[in-house]
Amino acid sequence: MMLVDAARMAGALLAIASGLVVSASSVVAQGIDRVAHIGLLCLSRCDTPAFDALRGGLRSSGWIEGRNLKIEFRAADGHIDRLPDLAQELVNLKPELIMAFNPQATRAAKDATATIPIVFLAVADPVGIGLVDSLARPGGNVTGLATLVPGGLMGKGLELLAQMVPKASRIAVLLNPSNEVSNRLFSLDAQPAARQLGLELHVFRVRAPEDIGPAIDAASQAKVHALWAPGDPIFHNPVQRIPELAARAGLPAMYLTREFVQAGGLMSYGPDLLDLNRRAASYVDKILRGAKPSDLPVEQPTRFHLVINLKTARALKIQVPQSLLVRADEVIE
Repeated sequence: MMLVDAARMAGALLAIASGLVVSASSVVAQGIDRVAHIGLLCLSRCDTPAFDALRGGLRSSGWIEGRNLKIEFRAADGHIDRLPDLAQELVNLKPELIMAFNPQATRAAKDATATIPIVFLAVADPVGIGLVDSLARPGGNVTGLATLVPGGLMGKGLELLAQMVPKASRIAVLLNPSNEVSNRLFSLDAQPAARQLGLELHVFRVRAPEDIGPAIDAASQAKVHALWAPGDPIFHNPVQRIPELAARAGLPAMYLTREFVQAGGLMSYGPDLLDLNRRAASYVDKILRGAKPSDLPVEQPTRFHLVINLKTARALKIQVPQSLLVRADEVIE
């Protein structure tokens, strides 16, 4: 008898749990009785942790891919010259909005349409490069979340690298000439900080993923002491490329995002990009429900993370200062 009652109770609990799941799904999707059509434009790849975070944010807002949301993906595999045609392809499909990952993709989308709303992600200093009129009043058809604005983030990254490797005075910098943001902030933030820290910066230009290897080889031949990759989509194609090449060259390296440190890089300092991408879903949701991009202020990051890979530090024979370990948001063993 007790076994029967236990079985009945278990069945009842399972039914309740199933009902809660169905109810939660209904609540999430309430108010959405149509299929929205949007585009996603990426310089490198679209299938990244950043997009997974965005997809999660969209689901929380009730937009579920394959149910009430259709996404058209276009990725240039790191080749900027392909972006204008890919952007035009998306515009010709007449989506309700276009999401653009990084400055180059956002520029291509903006050049392709002045009417379809554009939500950008992974763009720093959107005002400085002319994508929006101001953070508070973007104007036009473009808005989104800025990864940073001028004011010292690049300089802070250099300072942390100098603390990690005090004897490093010659720093190789990887810069993509097509990245308006990195080049602008390099001049505004990095160069003054380098002078103050007594660092000598050597710039190596990379225009496509296949340029990265030769650039790091050239940096090694130039007898630099460390490597700095301020951030660019082509650096993620694939994400382990630079950490592996830097390790082979014996160069300690600083990155903008934690993915590189997870892939074996020494350290990173930058905004929480996954959090920014989750938050970007609210912009998509609002626009799909009728809001205008010009009425949605550009948000800025509120959290910056320092991540250190101790295994890589040991391989490079670097003794990580206690001051950095104490302030690190994440330490990878």
